[in-house]
Amino acid sequence: MRFLARLHQFPPRLAAGALILNSGLTKASVDKETAAQLHGMAAGTYPFLKDMEPEEFVRLLSRAEIALGVALVVPLVPSAVAGAALTAFAGGLLGLYLKTPGMREEGGLRPTHQGMALAKDVWLLGIGAGLVAEALCRD
Repeated sequence: MRFLARLHQFPPRLAAGALILNSGLTKASVDKETAAQLHGMAAGTYPFLKDMEPEEFVRLLSRAEIALGVALVVPLVPSAVAGAALTAFAGGLLGLYLKTPGMREEGGLRPTHQGMALAKDVWLLGIGAGLVAEALCRD
């Protein structure tokens, strides 16, 4: 496994990493109402989260986003590792999109206006899968 990202991998890693890192840092200081909203949306899609306290959920989500963002931004983290983590994270976001009522138009995958923010996260899945695929094919 290669331990330094290739030069052409830096732009997508930096773009995704900066966005996710910022999201994690922002979530580190949310109020109780925002924590409850984030938790409610996630728990509605992923029932195993219902028993978790909203503040604890957001604290863990914030830390996970910060860790993922740093892993993507730091070129010493192997692209296969960063890509696999990004793919898993993006899969969770797309699960929210696919399973949350009102995010998609009836009978299809096209997003509603409300679902556009989550539907756009498909680019994160593409970046993650691309990093993993390249690592598997080249290394």
